[in-house]
Amino acid sequence: MFDWMAWTTPVAVFFVCIVLMLIGMTVWEIRSPTTLRKGFLPIATTRGDRLFIGLLSAAYVNLIFVGLSGRIAQWLGLAGEPSVWFGFVASMALLVLVMRKG
Repeated sequence: MFDWMAWTTPVAVFFVCIVLMLIGMTVWEIRSPTTLRKGFLPIATTRGDRLFIGLLSAAYVNLIFVGLSGRIAQWLGLAGEPSVWFGFVASMALLVLVMRKG
């Protein structure tokens, strides 16, 4: 059923994190309904809005990292491409930033 995608450990961890965030946000919303708030994003957002924007941003960061990993290896003179864990950590850091300050 899932053999259409290259399931590696980082990919599985990424999707498990997304599922856990959605479950956590659902429980949080039920216990404490959200209100609009203005952060550094150009619009007033709710927690759900910031999660959606953060997840999209995290996906783009991962795609950009995977697309540029060969060039990053050349720029830094590495023997092989850098681990995708670096892209994962960067994307999760961006997600946390959007959730807290966005």
